[in-house]
Amino acid sequence: MPFANFKVPEKTLTPRQKELIVVRTTELYVEIYGERARENTMVLVEEVADGGWGISGSVLTLAMLGEAIPTDTSGS
Repeated sequence: MPFANFKVPEKTLTPRQKELIVVRTTELYVEIYGERARENTMVLVEEVADGGWGISGSVLTLAMLGEAIPTDTSGS
């Protein structure tokens, strides 16, 4: 079963953006493995709490990155 796990900073993606990750990742696996992969592909989008991730030995926060939190929660 193809499996993809995306870890993203909490509250940085809209529901529609998460859906796009799932759809496009599934399509990528289908392109690689063929149509048989579609029904068995699992895509997990995990939100990591602010300050719960880092790079180069430094903890990062949304404030440090100047990340804007999406205001569109309608999913479009």
